Amino acid sequence: MMSRVYIFKRFERFWHWSQAALIITMLVTGFEVHGSYRAFGWQQAANAHTTAAWALIVLWVFAIFWHFTTGEWKQYIPTAGKITAVMYYYAFGIFDPNAHHPFRATQLKKHNCLQRLAYLFVKLFINPLVWVSGLLYLYYHDLGAYGVGGLSGLQLGTIALAHTLGAFLMLIFLVVHVYFATTGHTPLAHIKAMITGWEDLETES
Repeated sequence: MMSRVYIFKRFERFWHWSQAALIITMLVTGFEVHGSYRAFGWQQAANAHTTAAWALIVLWVFAIFWHFTTGEWKQYIPTAGKITAVMYYYAFGIFDPNAHHPFRATQLKKHNCLQRLAYLFVKLFINPLVWVSGLLYLYYHDLGAYGVGGLSGLQLGTIALAHTLGAFLMLIFLVVHVYFATTGHTPLAHIKAMITGWEDLETES
């Protein structure tokens, strides 16, 4: 049996899709700036990358404020509850039509233990890595005016390497995230839930 549960609030959905669009824009333009391919032209790609980066930073600031004022930050506290069962389900259960997900989402607990760990890693490691390295790279030549002079070319290369690492980690997360988004009771069930806010969940009969 299936039951409809309102899981994702309006700002949550706006934040999710806006962040996804900006991250994809940054990945596409960033790899062109990096020289991986040519599509828009270096200058246009660089301008679009910088604009998307500032828009994403503004969005992150609002999202951080929203998470802490609403208490939604608690959704990302790690938990080991049913972690073995969840891992087994993702490894084998999703290929069995008779298997049921061991975790049932609610408004108070939207993410299972593996999701919490993945999202926490993104928020505490990947996002700050991309954010800090990107700003350092963008304003590298102005650092002397802020009392951070004396950086060598090697250090600039290290900043660029850190930013590229963050980009690849974000790309890996995006690919895995999209894959798992298709593992609901239908391939588009989770995606539809992130559009409407309502998720159809299995209930024990």
